[in-house]
Amino acid sequence: MGLVAFLAALFAQADPPKPSYQIVCHPGNAVTTVERQFLADAFLKKVRAWPGGDVIKPVDLLASSPVRRLFSETIVRRPVDAILNFWQQCIFSGHDVPPPELDTDDEVISFVLRSRGAIGYVSGTANLRGARILTVK
Repeated sequence: MGLVAFLAALFAQADPPKPSYQIVCHPGNAVTTVERQFLADAFLKKVRAWPGGDVIKPVDLLASSPVRRLFSETIVRRPVDAILNFWQQCIFSGHDVPPPELDTDDEVISFVLRSRGAIGYVSGTANLRGARILTVK
């Protein structure tokens, strides 16, 4: 087997790369770094305000998005189905409604840029158009 054939076979067996993501917020938000738990709580609306007092306005990608799946599993530490079930229970009990779900990275960026308290996540290759990346500890 030649080197090219060997490398082709090796890459064919490798798992496809997982989609990466970036946490983004409005450029006027003074926060630059957040704890993972704070971020998870913000997307589950268990925490409602940024340390400076602005109301947190989370936005999700569609439940079918691979980026959302990765975000949910690494930050919220729940699969998307469990998060959808959580929100169904909240709606049914009258406690709250889930963050809006948007179709594309560009729509998430537009949402974030419109509101100082907004936060979202987008693919690692998204055009941020001035939205600021948050670092997660």
